[in-house]
Amino acid sequence: MRILVAAIFGGIVMFIWGGLAHMVLGLGNPGIYQPMHEDVVLTSLHEGLGSKPGVYILPSFDPKQWSDQAARTEYAQKAQASPYAWIVYLPQGEDMTDMHRQLPRQWATDTLASLMLAWVMGLAAFGFIKRLGLAAAAAVFAWLSALVPYGTWYRFPEPLVWAALVEQLIGWLLAGAVMAWWIGRQERKTA
Repeated sequence: MRILVAAIFGGIVMFIWGGLAHMVLGLGNPGIYQPMHEDVVLTSLHEGLGSKPGVYILPSFDPKQWSDQAARTEYAQKAQASPYAWIVYLPQGEDMTDMHRQLPRQWATDTLASLMLAWVMGLAAFGFIKRLGLAAAAAVFAWLSALVPYGTWYRFPEPLVWAALVEQLIGWLLAGAVMAWWIGRQERKTA
């Protein structure tokens, strides 16, 4: 039960921190800009991508052609001469200001992540500082294994990747502190 309560506390802290980090500090926005001619871009997306939702990388290369040296050479020339875009495409559109689905999902994922971290913290016979170190290590691990590869392979802007580290590290240190305190408090009560 102590792990579950710690996870709920951690999920709440991460959820609140995420809101502050994005809405007050702007850590979710570095390197993200508004297009100069949005309507032109939107029209061309419908014309160029059609009706299939998904992720599109432009210029595009079909991995099935990897063994075709001529196709790879042609793609390399086009890629060097063209702009690059990584597009998450929803042809039907969605109001991003209406967050009634995203907010509960975010709280749930924050709480599930907190549950995993609280479980690891509870396994270790460590004190507060070492449990807090586990939280920091988990944040850096997540950043290195998920966000850095997006910067490496999909050219996510470097400021966005670094801001994600700041957001995750501070968030998990805050949530980790609450969880480490709760787990340690509960252990002292049972000792």
